[in-house]
Parts: sequence; structure tokens; C-alpha cells
Amino acid sequence: MAFVLSILFCMFAIASSQLTSNCYESTCPQALSIIRSAVIGAVAKEHRMGASLLRLHFHDCFGCDASVLLDDTSTFTGEKSAGANVNSLRGFEVIDDIKTKIEAACPGVVSCADILAIAARDSVVALGGPSWNVGLGRRDSTTASKDAATKDIPSPLMDLSALISAFANKGFNTKEMVALAGAHTTGQARCQLFRGRVYNESSIESNFATSLKSNCPSTGGDTNLSPLDVTTNVLFDNAYFKNLINKKGLLHSDQQLFSGGSTDSQVTAYSNDPSAFSADFASAMVKMGNLSPLTGNSGQIRTNCRKVN
Repeated sequence: MAFVLSILFCMFAIASSQLTSNCYESTCPQALSIIRSAVIGAVAKEHRMGASLLRLHFHDCFGCDASVLLDDTSTFTGEKSAGANVNSLRGFEVIDDIKTKIEAACPGVVSCADILAIAARDSVVALGGPSWNVGLGRRDSTTASKDAATKDIPSPLMDLSALISAFANKGFNTKEMVALAGAHTTGQARCQLFRGRVYNESSIESNFATSLKSNCPSTGGDTNLSPLDVTTNVLFDNAYFKNLINKKGLLHSDQQLFSGGSTDSQVTAYSNDPSAFSADFASAMVKMGNLSPLTGNSGQIRTNCRKVN
């Protein structure tokens, strides 16, 4: 009976465009533990991988259909070569490893989109951050669009008004946007993305700017990395917001959140209340994971996340 109920829950979720956390309870009960174990191992090996897996989900979830994982084909140019993704997104091999193990245990059951969503949550937990219930039952896209990814993903060069607009276009209010930006409490960015801020902006703490210049020259060194959170980069905490108040946001878009505008008060609130940040981040991640999932007969369950069946 439990097996039948689990299948019915999953089928109902897919048919009604609703996701449910117990979708694989009987159809692939080991799925969550396989993903969790792989993520914990990957993050233990390289802390940066936690941020990379979270970012994969974010860049996919301005769609939530695993389109970001597809390699280019003769019929479409995928999202991996979009400006926001090229030479930037990573962690694909971790997802490949997870998918191989899950396919061996339960062939054709668990979607790549669901794997991304669970891996993002488990990555945050592995870095000391909050957990949340991940709705499951997504299906995988059979195509991808470089142009759509380029248009949808917020740029690190955006001013506050553009950021608010980009997130509003996906249904997020300003508070949710600030909470999601807190993901930059971990991870790194390339010199070419923050060079303009370091050399041309005044809203940056002088010693911080000097330290960044040593690793990010005015010319060259485009791929040199610096941490998004200069204080506790391997922990998922609220230090990111404290850094913004101290003018130590790495990216232009980061510092825009504390620049005399409408989001200053929310940044201050999160800097003083880590529990509020954790709760709001978790809620915003649930909402993001529910953005336009493929359901019903749309898409497929890919057996290889890099290509359609």
C-alpha cells in the first residue's frame, strides 16, 4: 500500500503541476541518501563545490528543468555557453556521478532537475546553512536556449533597480531577492567580474580594494579568483551582509544592496539576525525551486543529464 500511495502522490504532483517531497519514497527510496552522500563527499574534498552546486540550481531555476546541464547539439546551442555561465558554472561532474549511481539503483525514475534541487539544499547544509523541504516530481527539458539564459540570469554588473526588476520578473519581492543574494556568503568570483568595482568605484573599503588589486591587475588575470565573502567563505552564514555594510561586497551587484537604497534596511536586519536570514533564505529557495517546473507529459526523465534520451 505504501508503494502504491507513493506512486499516486508522485503522479498527482506531476499531473497537477505541484511538487511533493515524498515523490520517490517507494519508487527510489535510496535517492536522497545517494545525493546527500555524494554532495557531502564533494564538499569535503573542495569547499567551493558547495557554492558551485547551489549556483547550478540557481542558474537552472530561472526555469528548473535541468536545461543548464545539456551539452550543445547540432540543433541547439545550450546554456553552458551563455555569458553568465561560460567558464563559470561547475560541478557538472558531481551531478553526473550522482545520476550514474541513481540510474544504477532506480533506472528512469529520478529527474536531473530534481537531483539539482536536492544537491543545492544538501550543499547549503554541508556548509553549515539551513535545510528546507525540496518538492520533487520535476521532469527534464529536451532542449536549452543560450539566448534565454543570457536574458534571464541577473548580471553581477547590474544596479539595484535592474536587480529588483530581474527578480520581480520571476515573481520575487525585494526581501526575497536580498535573502537569495546571501548565497554569496560562499563561493568565488573571477577578476573580470569585479575589476571595474575595484578600480573604478568609490563605495569600496580602501584596504579591501588594495588586497583585491594584488590578485586582480588592471589588465590580465581575468580568471583569477577571489572569495565572495572575505571573512568566512567556507561557511554558510550571515557574514556576507556584514561585509556589505563595511563596503566589502566583491561584486558591483553585491554592494548595490547596501548603497543608500531601498534594500539597506534588509541587509542591516540580516547582518544582525542570522536566524532570520536562514529562515528567509530557505523560504526563498523553496519558491525558486518551484519556478516553472516541467510536469505531466512535458519533457522526460533523462538517463544522462548532459543529453536527451
